[in-house]
Amino acid sequence: MARAAGGLGRPGLRAGPRSSAVGVTALAVVPIAFLVLFFAWPVVAILRLGFADGGVAKALAEAQTWQLAAFTVAQAAASTAVAVLLGFPVAFLLARVRLRGTALVRTFVLVPFVLPTVVVGLAFRALWPGGGVATIVLANAFFNVAVVARTVGGLWAHLDRRAEDAARSLGASPWRAFRGVTLPALAPAVASAAAVVFLFCATSFGVVLMLGGSRYRTLETEIYLRTVNLLDLSGAAALSLVQLAAVLAALAVGALARRRRETAVRLRSKAETARRPEGREWWVVGVAFGVLALLLVPIVALVLRSVSSRDGWSLAGYRALAGSGENGTLSVTGWDAALNSLRTASDATVLALVIGVLAAGTLVALRRSPGRGARATGEAMDAALMLPLGVSAVTVGFGYLITLGELPGDLRTSPLLVPFAQALVIIPLVVRMVLPVLRSVDERLRQAAATLGASPARVWREIDLPLAARSLAAAAAFGYVVALGEFGATSFLARPDAPTLPVAIGALVSRPGELNSQMAYAACTLLMLVTALVATLIERLRAPQAQVGEF
Repeated sequence: MARAAGGLGRPGLRAGPRSSAVGVTALAVVPIAFLVLFFAWPVVAILRLGFADGGVAKALAEAQTWQLAAFTVAQAAASTAVAVLLGFPVAFLLARVRLRGTALVRTFVLVPFVLPTVVVGLAFRALWPGGGVATIVLANAFFNVAVVARTVGGLWAHLDRRAEDAARSLGASPWRAFRGVTLPALAPAVASAAAVVFLFCATSFGVVLMLGGSRYRTLETEIYLRTVNLLDLSGAAALSLVQLAAVLAALAVGALARRRRETAVRLRSKAETARRPEGREWWVVGVAFGVLALLLVPIVALVLRSVSSRDGWSLAGYRALAGSGENGTLSVTGWDAALNSLRTASDATVLALVIGVLAAGTLVALRRSPGRGARATGEAMDAALMLPLGVSAVTVGFGYLITLGELPGDLRTSPLLVPFAQALVIIPLVVRMVLPVLRSVDERLRQAAATLGASPARVWREIDLPLAARSLAAAAAFGYVVALGEFGATSFLARPDAPTLPVAIGALVSRPGELNSQMAYAACTLLMLVTALVATLIERLRAPQAQVGEF
């Protein structure tokens, strides 16, 4: 005991309050600096520009602004409703059903969520060449069925089903037991998923641009058109403010619902709650597989369209990737654009992992720090880290064009600008995937290592990181595929001589010519295949802790 006490008293073995605060501050410096420089500053610049010369007042007085806002909200609400309706039976299948192949279903459901927007836009264009509101709604719902299925299913799988069984034993029908017992318990997860889906649909860019054309425009696409085509920076900034208000409202609803969901979870293993379907449950399983079949239709349509031409089956689009399109549509070849995408996504993923891991470590340290002030700071930082996920990528890209020219060297011409923008989108995903695992690490392991003389940095390196390795690998794969398909901010920032593949696809689609169209569909199919492979890798790497409340 004397030796142990002496050991504990040696300097550096147990961090005091002051050294702990210094360590937390050191961890937080890099993520906070990155957020300030590459998120807060551009967004504040948009706010200032929007208020300059009465731009906001002028935009708010225009009937077109409210028409755009109304259509944005309406299509997002309709898409959310469709995604919730389609996602519920799939959530039941993932959470409550014990059948072979559910792991494959979980992987398949993830694929639409991580597909690039240009891929989904072209897939639905292959089905309905005319586009329209219904096509936009279905495409957005296609993206987000996974959010509903996995968020609701993540809670549903851990709910104690004995209350529902008790209601059934007292004479309640399956529907009444579900409506009176299970659905109220799932309400926080449903609200959280709906808020996230609404957020994604309200800021949808590639899908609306591909399928809406000039007839149907949202705030997101109007900001892009006013900036690129009309050079109306003040008007675009004013519309960004209107959109930002809607985004913040959706984020607030999602945060409140997520907090309620976390308090509602009863950590029971899926082995206790899942079982082989009985009676009418088979109907729900059948509906779930019907939804999965519907999700497969656009994917099949895309593949078939990539190998067809006016004269029949053809691989001309794939061969054309070695060129620059019909009449020199692109300034580089299709394969060069693909290599640019791979390099940019790699840089963005490495950057996002470094910043995301530091941010997650800071949040864990703040949560374990004594006092309400540290925890309140952690909650505020957690909310700030999630903001880039909700704020329009087009708005952020627009802000970069306004602000980053003021820095030494003018970063607007730097090849690192696109990775910075893409990393901003990936960081929240990294934090959300790594943070639950870091929080679940037994504090006694850290204390034992500290007692044996390990510094806080060594504890972090040898205890936390190895235990979180699988989640880190999954976060890297997830972030990589998201960066690979990012289109909103990249369409602003990519240089003409170094487009990414999604930007090249957008250019090919906007120009006439059958070869351009074939080349675009071929490139989309290759992106989809890469995405499917990465989604499979993510499912194999995800830690068990990440299954509660998936997104």
